[in-house]
Amino acid sequence: MHDPRSDHRSDLLPGPRSGPAAGGPDAGTAEQLPAAPSRRRLLGTAGATGLLLGAGGVAAGYTAGRATAPETPDVAPLTALGANRAQFHVKHQPGILQPAQAHGHLIAFDLAPGAGRREAAALLRRWSEVAERLMAGRPAPHQDTAVSRDAGPSGLTVTIGFGHSFFGRTGLEKQRPAALDPLPAFSSDRLDRTSSDGDLWVQVGADDGPVAFHALRALQKEAGEAARVRWHMSGFNRSPGATARPATARNLMGQVDGTNNPKPADADFDQRVFVPAGGEPAWMAHGSYAVVRRIRMLLDDWERLPLRDQEAVIGRRKSDGAPLSGGGETTEMDLEKLDASGSPVVPMNAHARITRPDQNGGAAMLRRPFSFHDGFTGDGAPDAGLLFVSWQADPLRGFVPVQRKLDRGDALSAFIRHEASGLYAVPGGAAEGEYVGQALLEG
Repeated sequence: MHDPRSDHRSDLLPGPRSGPAAGGPDAGTAEQLPAAPSRRRLLGTAGATGLLLGAGGVAAGYTAGRATAPETPDVAPLTALGANRAQFHVKHQPGILQPAQAHGHLIAFDLAPGAGRREAAALLRRWSEVAERLMAGRPAPHQDTAVSRDAGPSGLTVTIGFGHSFFGRTGLEKQRPAALDPLPAFSSDRLDRTSSDGDLWVQVGADDGPVAFHALRALQKEAGEAARVRWHMSGFNRSPGATARPATARNLMGQVDGTNNPKPADADFDQRVFVPAGGEPAWMAHGSYAVVRRIRMLLDDWERLPLRDQEAVIGRRKSDGAPLSGGGETTEMDLEKLDASGSPVVPMNAHARITRPDQNGGAAMLRRPFSFHDGFTGDGAPDAGLLFVSWQADPLRGFVPVQRKLDRGDALSAFIRHEASGLYAVPGGAAEGEYVGQALLEG
């Protein structure tokens, strides 16, 4: 029988995007729902090329919005953005290979006192049912809140992982991966432990805010008595079609962010990002490890820096993301180039220099973050920054060596604070008729 997860590039077809987002791969990974019949033309949303997008289809279980006056009986199909649909039953869980979505939620749960392996398995089965239905544009299975009744799936993805403590709570210590050992302490950490770690971790992403919230609420309700929310964070990215042409997104410092992210077309992409079939432990085949960090940006301090100094900290031009050594955004950085005084054009402590794979023994990770803004502190400074999410086959060969080097001398460290942290084992996608983590919990 054909395994629907056997090809992580063919299960999803590209939908219209604004281009590569910060921390996301360049290729789109959403499919269009079939167009619903209509006798009227729908004026689509403006795409990245400036052209009008064609009409998509109506998601099952939802009523599409009207393109004409209310008295007109015709029902218009969804725009292409609303009709984008990511598949649930895939080789790698959804929410890893898709371009970064406009709206995101990260949430961690702890199993309730007395809950163990049986309760966890039942919870994962419920969550998988919710995810499959909502990602297809259908209502939640129980007490749907109707928050996104008028919308299509909007590229919704749900990704589920296990924290280090999950295995002790469920009596599965022998199945805990060695790669899930706690991250080492870093000198720049200012971690709030109540907003870190957790038995279970869920990432929700979509290109529509109510669709993302609808999924978050449905998952939280399905936790019932089995698990309790430990922490929750919300984030955002550039909306598809927000730029005149495809462009790498910018972070809240105004810097182009995500230029050198690994791409699925790279020969060693799978090796860097995913656990291979036949790897250890077996239940993690085709899975990945997610490092999650809440990184607050000290924007008041950053914005006082002259442009020239900001660019020296990063090692790239702010205007277009090109390296200070010259060329365009994707031009290879010349680390040996000197200025008239004999100093490196790209400073030795520039963030872009330090994070290059060839400066870290080839260490690389797929970054897929969200920006966040959670109001203002008592002194008026914005509580804002990056919800950093990186994917790697082994965090000890991906995130850890890069962060250790940043910890020793990154010029950007003076303008950021790592305030929360988590590491999660994210198994491969669930096959038809299965739930996420079934091989672990029933193996």
